[in-house]
Amino acid sequence: MARHNKLLESPPFAVEQALVQLGDNLRLARIRRSMTIADAAERIGTGPRAVMDAEKGKPATGIVVYAALLWLYNQLDQLGDVADPSKDKEGLILDSVHKRQRVRKIRGIDNDF
Repeated sequence: MARHNKLLESPPFAVEQALVQLGDNLRLARIRRSMTIADAAERIGTGPRAVMDAEKGKPATGIVVYAALLWLYNQLDQLGDVADPSKDKEGLILDSVHKRQRVRKIRGIDNDF
């Protein structure tokens, strides 16, 4: 029996809202370009159902569909900006706190005569 992915059934509220907002933005970008769902689907090489699901913000839609639509609308750089590690302030702070400095012993000649 196949296991159900609980994340797809009930994602955290913030994730769900972000996907819905992304879907709304993708739909607006498509409409501003006077494209139909079928046009967008054909240009990225998928079916209309995948584009409709992405525009609805469905969690089960593959990230490749979202990324391809961003590419189609010339907004793919936004995806890279989200994942930019230099903009992860919390991660940078945690990394600097937990970073270990390696101390090495000097082997060989010592100055003790």
